[in-house]
Amino acid sequence: MNELERPLAVRRRLLTPGVYGLLALIAVGLLFAGYRFIFGLQSVTNLDQQHPWGLWIGIDVATGVALAAGGFTTAAIAHIFHRERYHAIARPALLTAMLGYTFVGLGLLVDLGRYYNIWHPMLPSMWQGNSVLFEVGMCVMCYLTVLYIEFLPIVCERFIGDPRFPRLGSLCQTISRIVDKTMFLFIIAGVVLSCLHQSSLGNLMVIAPSKVHALWYTPILPLLFLLSAIAVGFPMVIFESTYAAWSLKLKPETHVLSALARYIPPLLSIYLAFKVGDMLIRESYVHLTDGTVQSTMFIIEMVFGVVVPLGMLLSARVRNSARWLFLAALLIVLGVALNRVNVFLVSYQPPYATKQYFPSIGEFAVTIGLVSLLILCYRIIVTYLPVISQPHEARGA
Repeated sequence: MNELERPLAVRRRLLTPGVYGLLALIAVGLLFAGYRFIFGLQSVTNLDQQHPWGLWIGIDVATGVALAAGGFTTAAIAHIFHRERYHAIARPALLTAMLGYTFVGLGLLVDLGRYYNIWHPMLPSMWQGNSVLFEVGMCVMCYLTVLYIEFLPIVCERFIGDPRFPRLGSLCQTISRIVDKTMFLFIIAGVVLSCLHQSSLGNLMVIAPSKVHALWYTPILPLLFLLSAIAVGFPMVIFESTYAAWSLKLKPETHVLSALARYIPPLLSIYLAFKVGDMLIRESYVHLTDGTVQSTMFIIEMVFGVVVPLGMLLSARVRNSARWLFLAALLIVLGVALNRVNVFLVSYQPPYATKQYFPSIGEFAVTIGLVSLLILCYRIIVTYLPVISQPHEARGA
């Protein structure tokens, strides 16, 4: 990375009307979360014995894990495949992944009935090798640790050379030097761990063939989850980078994001090919004309989340326009999010359920509060730590 692309702390006022709005949403979410911890899941959610998971698993966990994939895909292309031009967006992608997985843990904490036992997978005596969730939990826990280690040099960089904190700066310099020498190990470990648990989330639904709709149930669901996570990695980076630039009154790095967008059509095409091929082999396409909620949601997911943005990104004009590129990336992000919601909520229909599940107000409030807290943390971190590359700021413009 050249000097003009060196990441800097964003010099912007932190407390804005938008931040106050986020604080209000966070406060409402905390109230419902507190009520849930005091009086139990039944007091806040619409979950029951037939629907053991709902919005918090579908959005906070499954979707959160998928949309944090930009961390490992960007690390792979920038550090493993040595595409130097993408180092400028590696730090924001790392921050998004770190915050995403942190809030996956928080979402899971709220959803677990015995939330106080969430630390049990850390003990070998509690391990259960036959459990799909155990593998997911271990990979997420290990990957989150790797993300924090990868982010540590960025924190250290803030204090190195600061005359106000000479001892802290010296300590940070030592830590940064040690971590830098072993960083390649953590990057490789992060990519491997991500591939493992992205696919395992799909494997979780393979063990419920009688409860998942035929349009989504397939033995290759783990592969489809992995391919969709890889496909959404770069679009999530484009969405996050562009939105953050607009929000912070910075110029989007369109030249870097446009080059990154060239990789999206092949990755999205591979996912689409496996999806369509699987439907043809299993003949599940017969359900597309059912007129049910499931068939409608599947069509929306595939058309607007895959086919339309794929066609858009094949155009160089779209890739070179910040607004059109943002729109195409947003469609893919929403498409993958809708896929996770469809798999875990829309398609999941227990045979003996006496009623349909629909999230309660409390479930929506907690989810919105968690998302708002994630955005606020991102804003605070980029305000005080060197995360975002600012070529114009570096020039003194």
